[in-house]
Amino acid sequence: MAYANARTRTTLWRAERHGFYNLLENKVHRLNIPNDRPWRRCCGSSQGWLVLLEERDPTILLFNPLTKIQVQLPPLTAFPNVLNFDIRRVGKEYLLQSSLGDTPKRHSSDEVRDFFIKKVVLSTSPTSLSQDYVAVAIVDMTMELAFCKKGDTEWTMIKDASCFYDDVIYYEGVFYAVHHNGSFTICDVSGPSPSVEIIKLPSPVRRRGVSHAETLYLVDLFGELLMVYRLFDPVRAIDNRFMVYETIGFKVVRLNSRRTKWVNVENLGDRMLFLGTSSSLCLLAPEFPGCDGNCIYFTGEFAKPSYDQSYWNHDSGIFNLGDGSMKGLPYCTGGRSSFFTSSRLDYTRSMLSWNN
Repeated sequence: MAYANARTRTTLWRAERHGFYNLLENKVHRLNIPNDRPWRRCCGSSQGWLVLLEERDPTILLFNPLTKIQVQLPPLTAFPNVLNFDIRRVGKEYLLQSSLGDTPKRHSSDEVRDFFIKKVVLSTSPTSLSQDYVAVAIVDMTMELAFCKKGDTEWTMIKDASCFYDDVIYYEGVFYAVHHNGSFTICDVSGPSPSVEIIKLPSPVRRRGVSHAETLYLVDLFGELLMVYRLFDPVRAIDNRFMVYETIGFKVVRLNSRRTKWVNVENLGDRMLFLGTSSSLCLLAPEFPGCDGNCIYFTGEFAKPSYDQSYWNHDSGIFNLGDGSMKGLPYCTGGRSSFFTSSRLDYTRSMLSWNN
């Protein structure tokens, strides 16, 4: 199941409950994070690094679960739209300026932790010796894109980009971000100022009515760009505030070589896609025992944070693109929420998942 409110997706965990899940063994191997704290938020992973946000301070931390190396990105207070942070103003610690120029509003630290950033994507590993990394963030609370480079002390907004982005990936040396309406933005941040190109192409996938929900992903299919539609159906409402959604299927399209149209993809062959809160990923099934080709492995996308764990997200499973069938992942029972890491090394034997 998936839980959606007006804006965000989030994954929280208790400090003692997280680990690697081995598909072949159907076993979770517990993982210890140094100086771990309860009620941290993990907004996915990129290049094999977890992106961690704190509740009571503005820290944004990259953590490699295999090497235990930690790298700090510029904090939340280094975004231009974060005007003030005052830990003494309990429940109203942050003062934020919206992209629409409205009157700045105060938000609690847990709201900012849960709703400010949707996803962070890296161009390369922070420990790469061949090139410096760039991080791009989807800023959900103000509906913008921002980036920082290695050594930066502040985040920079990509001003010419639009808003309402569902996903972003690093592809062919630049960042591609997909708008919820299906258009995509190409952002080159390698120069002194970002360059932006917005491309709008008709999609062969018929969009559904307002009573349904969709989210879009971009995936690098070994050099080809895929856009994946994840389709949800409403199941029920919670407390008259949160709608529960359930994944019912996926549609996949491919950008042609001339970047002039999207083409339906009905078969992935021996390739498999991994989608969720982390960077989207494509791998070859024969290289990973226990995995199936022509399948989409997905984890929870919408979730409502809840300290009593009553509303956790369990919308995870395996979708077969060939026959349209879907089955649950064997470990997604009880109070566990999970996602996949995006490093090929991590996939050699395991996928990272979180118990909540």
